Amino acid sequence: MSFLSVTRVIKRFGDVEAVKAVDLEVPRGAFFALLGPSGCGKTTLLRMIAGFEQPDDGVIAIDGVAMNGVPAHQRPTNMVFQSYAIFPHLNVFDNVAYGLRRDGLGKDALRARVEAMLATVRLEGMGARRADQLSGGQRQRVALARALVKQPKILLLDEPLGALDKRLREQMQVELRALQKSLGITFLLVTHDQEEALSMADHIAVMNGGRILQIASPRDLYERPNCREVADFIGEINFFHASVKEIAGDNVTCNAGLLGIVPVPRRAFGFAIAAGDHVLLALRPERITLSGGTVAGEIAAASFLGERSHYHARIAGRSEPVFVASSGPAPQGPVMLGWNPADVIALPFVE
Repeated sequence: MSFLSVTRVIKRFGDVEAVKAVDLEVPRGAFFALLGPSGCGKTTLLRMIAGFEQPDDGVIAIDGVAMNGVPAHQRPTNMVFQSYAIFPHLNVFDNVAYGLRRDGLGKDALRARVEAMLATVRLEGMGARRADQLSGGQRQRVALARALVKQPKILLLDEPLGALDKRLREQMQVELRALQKSLGITFLLVTHDQEEALSMADHIAVMNGGRILQIASPRDLYERPNCREVADFIGEINFFHASVKEIAGDNVTCNAGLLGIVPVPRRAFGFAIAAGDHVLLALRPERITLSGGTVAGEIAAASFLGERSHYHARIAGRSEPVFVASSGPAPQGPVMLGWNPADVIALPFVE
C-alpha cells in the first residue's frame, strides 16, 4: 500500500475545476515533489492533503486512513510555507515549542524535544533569539523545526525556498534533502522551480491544467518525458517535427525536414507508431555537438556561463534557433551540428 494515496480527487471553485480527477501514490519515507506552473492545481492539491480544503470528489488517505472530513489540526501532517509564518513576538525556542504547548506536553519533555530539534536544524544555542535577529535561512530552519517537532507523518512544503536568494536557496536544497534522509519522514514539496524539484525529490509529479501529466524519477523525467508539455517544462530542449519513414526491427528512420533523415532507436518511442505518422523529435542542448555533424548552421548568439557556454545556432530555413550547450572552445565560423541517435527523445505529435 502507498503511504499517501490520492484517488480520483476533484476540486472545483465555482465553474473552475482546479484539480481534475487526480490519482497519486506516494510511498512511505519518500521525498516527493509536485511540479508545475502557477495555476496548475499543485497548491490546491497540497491544501486538500493538509485539510485546508476539502475535495468535491475522490478520497485522500494517509497510512491507510481516509482523511476526507478530518480537520487540518487532526491530520498527521504539518506544513512549511514560503512566508515562514513564524511568530514575530516569540523567540526561536517558543516558536518551535508553540505546537507542543498547545498539545499539553510536560515542561521537561517539551524542552528536550525542542532542543533536540533545534540541534537537528543547526540552530542549537539560538533559542533565545528574536525573529528579527534571524537571517532568511535561519527563519526557514525555525519554520522547519516548528513543523517537524510535532513528529508528523508527512511534512508538506509549499514553495518553502521561494523567498531566499539563489545561493541560499541552493544551500537549503541540500540541507532539506539531508534532513529528510536523516529523519526518514515523508516530504511532499510543491514548487514551480524545476531545478529545485530535480535536485531534491526522489519522484516528481508534473502537473498542468489540474492534471498530472507524468510521474517519474528526476532522471526519467529529464531523459524520457512522455509529452511535449513535460519535456518543455523540464529544462531547455529543442523540438523538431518529423514523420516516420520506416520501421525495421529495433530501428526507426524519421524524415525531419531540415535535419534530413534521422535514425531513432525504437525504444525511444513510448507509444505506438506506424510508417507515415507525424511525431515530435527532441534534443537536449548538451546532447548536440557543434562539429562533426551533418547539419550546417551558424552561431547567432553566445553566453558564457562558467564551465559551460550556451549558443543559439541558426539553420537555414528554420525560424527558431537551435539551443546548444557546450563546454568546448568557442566555435569560429560555420558549425556542423551533430548528435548521437540514442540521445533523441521521441514524443507524440499533437495538433
